[in-house]
Amino acid sequence: MTEILVTGGAGYLGSVATTLLLDAGHRVRVLDDLSTGHLDAVDERAQFVEGSLEDPTALDEAVSGVQSVIHFAGKSLVAESVAQPELYHRVNVGGTTQLLEAMARHGVTRCVFSSSAATYGEPVELPLRETSPTQPTSPYGESKLRVDALLSDAATRGLAAVSLRYFNVAGALETARGWLGERHHPETHLVPNVLEASENHPLTLFGTDWNTPDGTCVRDYVHVVDLIDAHVRALDVLENGRHHIVNLGSGRGYSNREVIATSESVLGRPVPVVESPRRPGDPAVLVASIERAEHLLGWRPERDLRRMIDDAYAARLAR
Repeated sequence: MTEILVTGGAGYLGSVATTLLLDAGHRVRVLDDLSTGHLDAVDERAQFVEGSLEDPTALDEAVSGVQSVIHFAGKSLVAESVAQPELYHRVNVGGTTQLLEAMARHGVTRCVFSSSAATYGEPVELPLRETSPTQPTSPYGESKLRVDALLSDAATRGLAAVSLRYFNVAGALETARGWLGERHHPETHLVPNVLEASENHPLTLFGTDWNTPDGTCVRDYVHVVDLIDAHVRALDVLENGRHHIVNLGSGRGYSNREVIATSESVLGRPVPVVESPRRPGDPAVLVASIERAEHLLGWRPERDLRRMIDDAYAARLAR
């Protein structure tokens, strides 16, 4: 049994990770400032430390005595990052720098980082591979890329690190305490917005004239439970002095119309949609290769789009 620190453990991904790690027999400590997370999402079996990545006292309390860190904490809204780039640099890059310094003070040398495929920016090849050029188009993507660089630098001094890059996460985890699903404010993700769409608040579909099979954007989705499974598996491949970068995804893409049609099947009714012109900067297709995840982690996603939407809808009904 090991003790693992989950930063951002009151958020969507972190809360699911905390519960699944506890179910697997690990001890878990959670660090979260509750700025976007929810205390009631934190499994009561975990030790909770309230504080941010910018709080040295909280960091020392959170890091002391753990063997590994799974790092989810940070800012993650693209539009907000464009409006407040300095916030994203301070929290995501500066906060992670302080986390790594605290880890070094306490002799913690193992880190799995929740990175992002936003590090790649506009794709120059598909599917995106870990060797694809990294040209992020937002301060959010740039901040994630800067953290990856911090980890690579720390690996030269002995850190064992894995960065996991992915696009879209959906679905929820059913627990004895209820469902752990998305509760973002504002909500920017397609699946919850499709499920919440109504006649008074229809879904806005940006672009229907893309060079794709049905004219709408194609994106990579992965179920939150599959995603966390990859993070747990990454703990087993950490190597001192090595920083592995690994893409996660579905192994295929889903178009916006596929997401809507699947949601309509789950809901048993049409989803009201307003068609709108393309948004500037939106690529037609974003899909990641998961070959390295298969080979290094022994990982493939088990849950398809229907399961993601089924679980997301069940979590919504349970709220």
